[in-house]
Amino acid sequence: MKIYEIYDEESSLSIGTLLYYEKEKTFIIELMDYLDEWNAPLLFTSFVRKRIFTIPREAGLMWVRERVIPSTRQNISAILKNHKLKEYDEMKFLEIAHGRCCQDSMAIREIFKIPEYVLLRQKKNLTECTVLDDGNVLCFFADGKTRKIDLSKLDNEDVAEKVCNNIRLLKSCKVGTGGYYLTFNDSIDIPAAELYHAGKLIPLSLGDFITFAGSNIIDTPQCCQELSCSRQNLAYMTEHGLFEPIKTNTRGNLYLKADVLSSKWG
Repeated sequence: MKIYEIYDEESSLSIGTLLYYEKEKTFIIELMDYLDEWNAPLLFTSFVRKRIFTIPREAGLMWVRERVIPSTRQNISAILKNHKLKEYDEMKFLEIAHGRCCQDSMAIREIFKIPEYVLLRQKKNLTECTVLDDGNVLCFFADGKTRKIDLSKLDNEDVAEKVCNNIRLLKSCKVGTGGYYLTFNDSIDIPAAELYHAGKLIPLSLGDFITFAGSNIIDTPQCCQELSCSRQNLAYMTEHGLFEPIKTNTRGNLYLKADVLSSKWG
């Protein structure tokens, strides 16, 4: 990850921090919380008015793209050759221009430590998530808290109309880059901060769930050992509904240990 300070060259005002995740090619912008609609970047004024200072990745990417040469430029091949670049890279062009743009007086400079205010905000970033049977999502956050979120109650039309009514899209749920958002099919995002404030606090941590999984979920060889049976016998019992695997795979299944043990009770 690369870290840059965004600053105003005319006023010397620090605007915020740009985080660039190189492997994912994702831009995350954290604005200073003293900004208002007059000194914030024009593209972000609508967020600042709402006191949102962690900018969604789509808006961050738009800010970068309006400051670099577009990939559709007619002579882009010559430009790449002139800068000794093998392929188009938005971050490389942003670095070459130091983030400057003719539309404002802002620029960027590389720094080598994440600012404290960013680290503080990241405590409310996601670490893990899982979709529940009732369509809610269980989210684990960096500060150790766990929250259950009813997606249908979020003020987000894409989520309410597209995600909640499409089980396949819902099941594609995963934590986005840096834990900054929850994403569905890598196309519909929900900011971590929104989930944090909307969710119902659950008095369990990710560590609790990991402990449960380690102690109560067993694989095919362990299941065969518990039942003193062969894989063929286990497959027969599973096919006939003696117990249900919680996850199936061609190399073997995962089972709840309690289900396996209860099958021995007769």
